[in-house]
Amino acid sequence: MNTEHGEGQQHPIGLYLKIWLLLFVLSTLSYMVDYYQLEGYLRWTLIIVFMLLKAGLIVAVFMHMLWERLALIYAILVPPLCLLVLVGLMAVEADYTFLSRVIYFGQEG
Repeated sequence: MNTEHGEGQQHPIGLYLKIWLLLFVLSTLSYMVDYYQLEGYLRWTLIIVFMLLKAGLIVAVFMHMLWERLALIYAILVPPLCLLVLVGLMAVEADYTFLSRVIYFGQEG
């Protein structure tokens, strides 16, 4: 009986428990941002950093992306990254577009 084809890769349970603990710590830090009532860019930067770290850990370990081939990782991660770049470019151009509309159509008031 050949068992090579039917079995999947097993990872140690300790790895999952360590990642779960790290996710718990990151969630606690995220809640501390609200508890200390930080304001402005520091608050939103910390919230986004903790969110991205938690999402990255979940995708890497619990969705087994850490052990996938590089081509599959690129196929999954590159399209959302391209969309983020395009959204960033649109955000940079937003002021220029608004100002050109004001000049063309005149001041509202």
